[in-house]
Amino acid sequence: MHTTPLHPRFGLTVHGVDLREVTADHLFPEIRRMFETHSVLLFPVQSIADVDHVRLGELFGPLENREAMAAGRDVAFQVSDLSNQTEAGLRARDDLRLLDLQSNMLWHTDSTFLPIPALVNILTALVVPPTGGETEIASTRSAWADMPEPLKARLRDAVIWHRLSHSRSKISAKLASLPRMTRWPDRPWRAVWPNPVTGEEALFIASHAFAIEGMGHADSQALLEEAIEFCTRPDYVYSHTWQVGDVLIWDERATLHRGRPWNYDHPRTLKSICCSVADADGLASVRVV
Repeated sequence: MHTTPLHPRFGLTVHGVDLREVTADHLFPEIRRMFETHSVLLFPVQSIADVDHVRLGELFGPLENREAMAAGRDVAFQVSDLSNQTEAGLRARDDLRLLDLQSNMLWHTDSTFLPIPALVNILTALVVPPTGGETEIASTRSAWADMPEPLKARLRDAVIWHRLSHSRSKISAKLASLPRMTRWPDRPWRAVWPNPVTGEEALFIASHAFAIEGMGHADSQALLEEAIEFCTRPDYVYSHTWQVGDVLIWDERATLHRGRPWNYDHPRTLKSICCSVADADGLASVRVV
């Protein structure tokens, strides 16, 4: 196994690894150390099936099963399919599922609206369009380190509230009103997440963020927009052009990400697994008691 930089400030491309062979004792300890230190890992052109995908996710932590969380009981886990394809063909431009995919083109962090946020997203490409459809990742750790002190001071002790339907409302009011978008209570998290391994801080923010505790609506929106705009400057962004089989893994505690548009006359299918944060991942540092 050897690595090359993915971006001057963060991320590694990891070569010489078949992710199907990774186990808790074989290679994963090194992968986890790189994940903590570099936030984003790219494993080019792998051949992982759902069973391999699930096994890799379980090494990072509990698989995020939103249906089980919502139901309050065991529900069979399924790997998330992010696609504009159906058995009948490509989705129509106004299909709510396609609009949901388009809402992922806002800068966001997965699962900030859940009772337990995500630690990691493991994303792999099955079908890619001829052009477009990239995934971009911004390091909120690098951005926080560089952020001007006046802006930093306004965020350092902030509590940010998150709501899934808030981000969806930016795309479609009908999408935002769906029961699966409104079933989660508003969720507060502290704005700064220190990494428990390295001690480095990152801004924990998302397109789902709709309010800052103690601020009026207009001031909250202005500060959230200013913070996301700073964190997503080109100096902090890596843009990934997918090849079939690529596996991209990122730290949800220290990044923002978004998808990019493509010609929806072409199919694009990615598969995603998120794993939930555990206490050892620093959950207590962002939880609001």
